[in-house]
Amino acid sequence: MNKKMPRLVAALGAVATIAFLITPAAAQTSEAKEKPPMYSYVGNWSIPRAQWAEMDKNTASSQKILDKALSSGTLVGYGNDTNLVHVIDGPTHDEWWSALSMAGIINVLEQFYQSGTTTAPVLAGAGKHWDEIYVSRNYNWHAGSYKNVYTHVSSYKLKPDSPDDAVERLSSNVMVPFFEKLLGDGAIHEYEIDTEAIHTDTPGTFWVLYIAANAEGLDKVNSALEQTLKTNPLMGQAFGSMVDFTAHRDYLMRTNVTFK
Repeated sequence: MNKKMPRLVAALGAVATIAFLITPAAAQTSEAKEKPPMYSYVGNWSIPRAQWAEMDKNTASSQKILDKALSSGTLVGYGNDTNLVHVIDGPTHDEWWSALSMAGIINVLEQFYQSGTTTAPVLAGAGKHWDEIYVSRNYNWHAGSYKNVYTHVSSYKLKPDSPDDAVERLSSNVMVPFFEKLLGDGAIHEYEIDTEAIHTDTPGTFWVLYIAANAEGLDKVNSALEQTLKTNPLMGQAFGSMVDFTAHRDYLMRTNVTFK
């Protein structure tokens, strides 16, 4: 047998595996039922350290509006985050809510405007403020309320030659199976893969978010990722074939969250 044959077969197998991973999910299986898009509104603030206690009080005052919207079915979840890894000009706090329609998140936003909470002194005195609206078609969560858990967010930028449905391919074939196992194990309470619904950032950027059940959950996710890449290296290759890692950034927050 030609000594080059085993390496050739291995190489062809690698190409075939990567091709499978990046083939549109719809062409691979019809078993997974498509979820409705989930929209999330995020308000970000840069609050002076001396005002952090006031920010906590202001966040607590939002509870009534958000709880009512959740119980009525307008929202499917809401929460707030305190940034743990600070960067120059970055946010210190955020508040967010999610719905299965754009109308859901905007109607709740209008309630905040009407209530006057958006002009609270601590918010008016913020160093910087900006909003974002995301949409996700790949997500899942554990229903319930969780205090002082941890949200990890990774941002990625697609390569210019990536296919138009690159995020969906990577989500369905790589990220969703990975996070579903962690969700089932209880290491995380929620995950989602987001793109912007209202584009205020560079096109081609997407975000991978998970909420760890506790600090140990962060280690469990990292360990699972290392093991996955070790046993299935072609998954990493498939991801790398579409993503420009020079633009990659991570964020870590302490979170209070409620999901319906």
